[in-house]
Amino acid sequence: MRTSRISKDTAKVINATSLSPRRSARSLSRFALNASIKEEDQSSTPDIEDAIPSTSTLKRKRTPAVKTSVKNQPLDEKTIKTEIEDSVAFAPRSKSSRVRKPARTARNEDTGELEIKPPNDWREVYDVVMEMRKLGVAQNAAVDTMGCDKLGQDTVDPKTKRYHTLTALMLSSQTKDTTNAVAMNRLYTELPAYKEGAPIGLNLDNILAVDPKLLNELIWVVGFHNNKTKYIKAAAEILRDQWNGDIPDTIEGLMSLPGVGPKMAYLCMSSAWGRTEGIGVDVHVHRITNMWGWHKTKGPEETRLLLQAWLPKELWHEINWLLVGFGQTVCLPVGKKCGSCELGMKGLCKAADRSKVAIGRKIKEEKIKTDPEGSVLERTKTIKHEEDSKYLPLDPEEKARIKSEAGFVKQEEETAVLKDIADAPGELEKTPKRKRR
Repeated sequence: MRTSRISKDTAKVINATSLSPRRSARSLSRFALNASIKEEDQSSTPDIEDAIPSTSTLKRKRTPAVKTSVKNQPLDEKTIKTEIEDSVAFAPRSKSSRVRKPARTARNEDTGELEIKPPNDWREVYDVVMEMRKLGVAQNAAVDTMGCDKLGQDTVDPKTKRYHTLTALMLSSQTKDTTNAVAMNRLYTELPAYKEGAPIGLNLDNILAVDPKLLNELIWVVGFHNNKTKYIKAAAEILRDQWNGDIPDTIEGLMSLPGVGPKMAYLCMSSAWGRTEGIGVDVHVHRITNMWGWHKTKGPEETRLLLQAWLPKELWHEINWLLVGFGQTVCLPVGKKCGSCELGMKGLCKAADRSKVAIGRKIKEEKIKTDPEGSVLERTKTIKHEEDSKYLPLDPEEKARIKSEAGFVKQEEETAVLKDIADAPGELEKTPKRKRR
């Protein structure tokens, strides 16, 4: 009896000092879990979370466990089943973004000669912009009604009209089309006749006879009007003495005139003589083609040479009209309207403002569905941002009215401002100069 009591006491002491069966099972579970994770680490790349050390010092909350009876078994005979439920599932990698290749030099496999290959996506970009210029947000640009090829009068003889085109191009440098139209309108209506009984307006004889100061006043709204006054007077004398009163019919002859560069020469040759011998590259064409990644050029002339190396010749004339209008209405130098541009919507422009594109995709477009008889089946309203309303293009009738009155708007504004200053009470005070310390 004494021996059995001693054995019972000994068993109680041993059980009290040993780990509980539940803790043993948990430690074995951890052992099995760690082993399985190590095996997975060897066969797969680590997640990003594994590369960042955890800075959390919070201890895990333990919930009270329900006591269960577990039979003691030897370690080698214990079977524990573990399951990892918190597995991280990664989305499959998206397809690689479209690779844009600029114009580049490559060797022709058939001939073995070096040639310029065009940008890989130029045709798609060109067609999308053309659609916007004809039917989309880039239609009715200033160049469509006030471009240099549109400012020549139809009531004069062909020789005088060609001179109109040349003069408009000489005035257009560093000047907006709307401002250039104002200056041309003043020349048409205010340039005095060279002799009594002769018609007033813009022609070679009147330019030769006009006083340079008066000519400068008539074109003062354009940029660099002082230099352009000298160029126009000097060019008129060259046309009279060397070209029989007409404009040159060659690129070299046009570029020999003062103030006429390659852009003006190629545009004048195309518009005045109807012969396209090169691309007229202005700031819009140079800026936009570089922005698209078609090439990396430092100036318009370098851009012209690269474009002519691969662009089909039948597109040489219209690309200036295409990109100038696009740059005036959508892809402005400052404040680009990427939310309205189809290139940004279709991921064709690498320089698009992604935030503006995201907003533009939320704008609903008006769609009207009709049946063969013409009855409306479905109509949805258009939602536009108020901030874009001020940039909506004018209709042709409104533009024609503005164009006809353009010669008087600037003068009336200037007169009103000067009159207000003259009628102001008191004397004008000079701004005191800051003393140097």
